[in-house]
Amino acid sequence: MGNVKIGALTLRHGLMLAPMAGVTDASFRAICRQAGAEYTVSEMISAKALCFEQKGRDSAPAKTAALATIREADAPMAIQLFGSEPDFMREAALLIEAGSYRGAVKGPAPAAIDINMGCPVAKVVSNGEGSALMRDPTRAAAIVSAVKSAVKLPVTVKIRAGWDEQHKNAVEFAKRMEEAGADLICVHGRTRQQFYAPKSDNGVIAAVKAAVSVPVIGNGDIFTPDDALHMLSDTGCDGVMIARGALGNPFLFTALTARLQNTPYTPPTVRQRIETALAHAADMIEKKGARIGVAEARKHMAWYCHGLRGAAAARGALMHAESLIEFTNILGALVRDEETL
Repeated sequence: MGNVKIGALTLRHGLMLAPMAGVTDASFRAICRQAGAEYTVSEMISAKALCFEQKGRDSAPAKTAALATIREADAPMAIQLFGSEPDFMREAALLIEAGSYRGAVKGPAPAAIDINMGCPVAKVVSNGEGSALMRDPTRAAAIVSAVKSAVKLPVTVKIRAGWDEQHKNAVEFAKRMEEAGADLICVHGRTRQQFYAPKSDNGVIAAVKAAVSVPVIGNGDIFTPDDALHMLSDTGCDGVMIARGALGNPFLFTALTARLQNTPYTPPTVRQRIETALAHAADMIEKKGARIGVAEARKHMAWYCHGLRGAAAARGALMHAESLIEFTNILGALVRDEETL
């Protein structure tokens, strides 16, 4: 592990924050970067929606384009596209690379174009997108080839073990993606039909790593530093991509970095944990406005409570909170309870 190369970029440890729709927005990415994530990826962006949006009225909000905004706190960051049509994927990648599309916000350049071939959600799969592409390696390869031939940016691909237990084709699929021009492959060790249970299969990741020459990133069930270290040792993968393990716990990146560097690590106190949560909520509210920011921050605040005394009652209250002040009062009570023990 270590020194993961993505184009001209080198990551010392290969610690990445996985893209999660509706979760890994700019505020969460910044929190994780501060905690030690070396690389982030945007939420999923529909290639077709981005292309069609360019043909809309200039006064219409460019909602899809907004997802591609990269801020200094995000970088290095890849832009993740999903779609099933090579032409739309090529066009969208060109727009992202040029940064001159309607709704674009000036900022750092993308580190890569990431192509989603792992999303298991029904509304994505039903369109032949996301993990549905695992059933169509020829189309998937055509997408990678189309994007790679169009842009100078590195092109990365996120895949799963396969579609289902009878069609675990990650190894052959990864080979096809490498041949088509993929510069890095991230593997989630479950099939589409497994979604997020049972346990992720590190053997699939190891097999892909042995089969291709480009960097391979492991993904799935990393909730502790030990989980990450076991994945690295079991698979030989070049880095790890952390998803659900970072929810309410961006400190996982700090702890893992300390283990990799063999340096001391002191877990955050309850007060520090809650201060981070409230700073996270405040940033979401600042970026999205009070109504949307509070609504979207509720789930994050509940995740930060995990394992604390009184967390169940606090989560219930947080789901009905209407302001940062209410978040502060609810979470502040948890801190006071903990500090009076």
